[in-house]
Amino acid sequence: MKRYYIEFSYDGSNFKGYQIQPGLRTIQEELQKTLKKINNNKITLVHASGRTDKKVHAYKQTAHFDLDIKITTDKLKRALNSYLPNDIYVYNVKEVPLDFHARYNVKSKKYIYKINLGEYCPTDRNYVYQCCHKLNIKAMRLAITYFEGTHDFRAFVTENKEKSNCVRTIYKASIKKSKMKENQYEICFIGTGFLKYQVRNMVGMLIKIGEGKSKPRDIVDILENPDCLAVIHKAPAEGLYLADVCYDVIM
Repeated sequence: MKRYYIEFSYDGSNFKGYQIQPGLRTIQEELQKTLKKINNNKITLVHASGRTDKKVHAYKQTAHFDLDIKITTDKLKRALNSYLPNDIYVYNVKEVPLDFHARYNVKSKKYIYKINLGEYCPTDRNYVYQCCHKLNIKAMRLAITYFEGTHDFRAFVTENKEKSNCVRTIYKASIKKSKMKENQYEICFIGTGFLKYQVRNMVGMLIKIGEGKSKPRDIVDILENPDCLAVIHKAPAEGLYLADVCYDVIM
């Protein structure tokens, strides 16, 4: 038996999320159906770096799985992409030690959220949040710096508040104007890891600040009082991308 590590991207528009759900189309289901064909019809579990929600995209998602067959990484890559649907693509395959784990060995993750402040664009509606009105970007850029550091993000987790540990570290958070499209911005977070809906809730708070409905320092108050009942609106899934997953070493 050998363990393989893959890097892959996907268009999340027509998926109900990453994790397998009975009767629903998911990325994990498509990967495991494909690997069953490759692995002599044996059920093959895929362990990803983490889950993404319905309609969330990925530039770089990672996973590992074990195979009983003898196959080179080049042939495995070709086989995966020949069976996978065209909204998933595996672009890197490596053999790794049996003690490597795609989730537990993660050192950092990067998420990008794309938002359009200009005219509504129907061709981008599944890939960029169509906010379509001006926001105070200066205030948002000040506000996003308060997310950096180690904090209890319980107030930004909503449906996952029962988790015993909501402490995470964000190394870098920024807002940049797109080089490709006028009136489009990219909100970026790099951290140790992110809880369910955390990024979308943080973006929702930034939008609220950009609209003048909250102040930048409100983020400090919320982080210092994680059990407070702050009203935070979750940003739509369509603009969110898992952009990178980093490890110390991939053999």
